[in-house]
Amino acid sequence: MNSNPETAPESGNLFDGVPDTPLKDEQFDILYAQRNLKIERILSTGQRTADGEWYDQAEDEWVVLLSGAARLFIEGEAQDRSLQPGDWILLPAHCRHRVTWTQQHPVTTWLAVHVTPQR
Repeated sequence: MNSNPETAPESGNLFDGVPDTPLKDEQFDILYAQRNLKIERILSTGQRTADGEWYDQAEDEWVVLLSGAARLFIEGEAQDRSLQPGDWILLPAHCRHRVTWTQQHPVTTWLAVHVTPQR
C-alpha cells in the first residue's frame, strides 16, 4: 500500500462533469501538467475558431476525439478534415490550424496532449 500522499495514484473519468446544455465558450480542463507536458480535456458545444484566427502553438499537440464530431482546417490543405470518435491527429509545433465546426450534442469531447520540444 502506498502511504505517501504525494505519490498516490490519481484517477477520474473523462466524461464526469460534461454538461447537458450548450456552453457559452469551450471548456479547457488541465488533467496533468509537468515541465514540457500538458494533458487537457476540451469540451466543445458548437464552438469554432473565429474567422481570420489560427491556432499556432509553440508545442506539438496530439489530440483524439472521444465523443461528438468536429472539423479541422490545416493551413495549406485543400479541405477540412472531419473527425469522429476515435480519430486522432498530431499537429506539430507551429502547424497553423482552425476548428471550423464542432457538434453541439452530444458534446464534442477532445483529449489533447501538448509536448513542448526540449531545447
